[in-house]
Amino acid sequence: MQTSDLDFDLPPERIAQTPSATRSASRLLHYRRADRSITHRQFNDLASILRPDDLLVFNNARVLPARFTLIKPTGGRVDGLFVSEPQPGRWSVLLKSLGPVKPGTELRFDADENVIVRLVASKGEGNFELELLDPQPAETVLERVGRMPLPPYIKRDRQRDERDDFDRQRYQTVYAQAGGSVAAPTAGLHFDDALFAALNRRGIQRTSVTLHVGLGTFKPVSVDSLEAHAMHVERYTIPPAAADAINAAKWQGRRVIAVGTTAARVLESQPSDQPIVSCDGETGIFIYPPYRWKFVDALITNFHLPRSTLIALVAAFVGLEEQRRIYAEAIAQKYNFFSYGDSSFLE
Repeated sequence: MQTSDLDFDLPPERIAQTPSATRSASRLLHYRRADRSITHRQFNDLASILRPDDLLVFNNARVLPARFTLIKPTGGRVDGLFVSEPQPGRWSVLLKSLGPVKPGTELRFDADENVIVRLVASKGEGNFELELLDPQPAETVLERVGRMPLPPYIKRDRQRDERDDFDRQRYQTVYAQAGGSVAAPTAGLHFDDALFAALNRRGIQRTSVTLHVGLGTFKPVSVDSLEAHAMHVERYTIPPAAADAINAAKWQGRRVIAVGTTAARVLESQPSDQPIVSCDGETGIFIYPPYRWKFVDALITNFHLPRSTLIALVAAFVGLEEQRRIYAEAIAQKYNFFSYGDSSFLE
């Protein structure tokens, strides 16, 4: 399959810069594979659309405020993004505009100059290792010095923005628990307490897995053929309660609905010839047409970037021609796209 098959033209004004006024007030495109119908709804209609015995599977990953700015001894500023903490006090980061700085150089955070890091090594291609002089958990430090790692298509002022506090709230699901992601599982951004109450009244079940969303999620496919794309790897956890709920739903013939492509990737990474078991693992699964789905019966997901692995997953679920038709309809109906945009329910 050619990557160009996943391309489309999107008017710039359709890229959402802020979310809807309230989470569940966003729009919802409802697509049915059975009759290829498209219906335009509000996200808070979801409880009335779903079946009472459906099981929703969420990704409860929590986004870290992973963006930060460092100050060099010369006074120059360096944009940074936290990637991981391979060991206590050691950070793997991406740095931009660092310039010729030697290992051992000390840098301070512009948001709190009392927090100092030492440059340990360059790993190439903008990847560096930093060491905190006063070791603290990365999550603790980032809560003080970081900003939310919004994708680059959401425009914010470089150093600080009056919307920073707003983004800390809205670029995070209301049910986030497990810290460690550097991007939000955006399909879940539309859920709020009122919608959960409506789901409960309908008897719709839900459970959660964790997939720590990494940098590769939004990266466009740069090769001509999808088969040649090197898929990124992300860590996940399936708790015992989630494994039991999913197995029960499949055994009883009830639908398993993935809330987002991240939850879908966790489920589809499991063996098809045995029950799902509680586990910690890593997945590099790349889902693109043609694909035989094993566990996911329906999908709630935002509208994704052209030439991305996420839109390939959507095409694998509904078919390439239908994916093109759905996206053309969404553009014609002026849906908002990408992380802060509207959503779709594909069944």
